Amino acid sequence: MSSYPGRGNGLLHRDPNRTALFSSSRSASPLPMYNRPSDRYAADRTAEDIEGQNDEGLEGLSQKVKLLKNITIGIGNEVRDSTKMLNGMNDTFGETGNFLSGTMTKMKKMARRQGGQWCLWMVFLGIVGTVFFWTWLLRR
Repeated sequence: MSSYPGRGNGLLHRDPNRTALFSSSRSASPLPMYNRPSDRYAADRTAEDIEGQNDEGLEGLSQKVKLLKNITIGIGNEVRDSTKMLNGMNDTFGETGNFLSGTMTKMKKMARRQGGQWCLWMVFLGIVGTVFFWTWLLRR
């Protein structure tokens, strides 16, 4: 009945306030229907049953609290891992941006050195690529 370690199963070994409230050493119950000894035993027994139900309810709540605690810890771990991963991705994108920026700078230098010839080469490569594409498409 009781889930408290080191305490007995009887009502007399529980909280002293409850013991005083439900003890059978009373001379009379405030309720007139429980003034006979057998009725007092029934009232004490009912109190013990209710106390047992409370203990079962507390055990259920404790299990739910533990479950919520585990879920919360799992969410915290997932957030921490996701934050690390996002920071890593941010660093990688930053490095990629720097790399592309350097590449564009080099291409601009090359274009200035070449003058207008690089445009002609690009047009030539585009025409050759288009011819190869249409040839491949028509042979299928």
